[in-house]
Amino acid sequence: MTVSGRTELGRVGIWTSAYDGQPAGRVRESVAEIEELGYGAIWYGEAFGRDTVGQAWLLLSATQRIVVASGIANIAFRDPIATATATRALGEAFPGRYVLGLGGHRVDDTVHELDGYPVPARGRAVTTMRAYLQAMDAVPAHGPMPDPAPRRVLAALGPKMLQLAAEHTWGAHPYFVSTEHTEQARRIMGPKALLAVEQAVVLETDLSRAREVATAHVAGYLSAPHQEANVRRLGFGDEDIVGGPSRRLADAIVAYGEVEAIRRRVQEHLDAGADHVCLQVLTADTTSLPEREWRELAAALLPTAQHE
Repeated sequence: MTVSGRTELGRVGIWTSAYDGQPAGRVRESVAEIEELGYGAIWYGEAFGRDTVGQAWLLLSATQRIVVASGIANIAFRDPIATATATRALGEAFPGRYVLGLGGHRVDDTVHELDGYPVPARGRAVTTMRAYLQAMDAVPAHGPMPDPAPRRVLAALGPKMLQLAAEHTWGAHPYFVSTEHTEQARRIMGPKALLAVEQAVVLETDLSRAREVATAHVAGYLSAPHQEANVRRLGFGDEDIVGGPSRRLADAIVAYGEVEAIRRRVQEHLDAGADHVCLQVLTADTTSLPEREWRELAAALLPTAQHE
């Protein structure tokens, strides 16, 4: 692992929210296997299961080498002081292995202020995120400081958030995007910022069944205004969005079919400027872990995808 560079993530990782529904012992077994399969990083979401800090401790304590990254920690759920101190604790306990991904919107009615940096509860996403980062940086240290300092990335989609990610963090972690977005993001952020892209996949030889799973996944996200706005920026219109996603939109967001189709999509992201692609495996059964798919993808992708 090279802490100072992008190689610490490898080229291919896993993104999952499936651990929220599993007991801790099952999660420990599974993430240890993901590490042994050779994936460079494991990303996890935050909704209404385990909180992002608790999930990070669980995953990090069950592994030895793999990078664990929040994808993302929601800034609406916690004060910048709590985020800063928790991040320092994770970084100090597991040096070089924790990446803090930040995103979301603050929804309360309080305007926080820390050492002169206001953190607006409502307002434009970029302004809020910039103030949140500044407030985190202003938190004084009263304990051991991690060395190296944990990296931060932003859940950036639009041009201004991508610019903020490039200027004030390690880089961006775009979610629910196409390869065209990856190309645009690299152009906006320049060559130095990290670009770690989430890619939803369905590993299924029955294309009709795979397309059903892919379409349902895309439809579930189109109700989110920021996701709809992003796909419209990418050139999709009412004919692709209203009444459910078109096949064109579903195909752009989700790679499905046999392993070769997924391998091609990963390579397309890398060719478009991504440094790292984390695969979110979708299945019809959302209650179980997609371990068979994780194994098959590792066997097919990692021998060539992880090298520099």
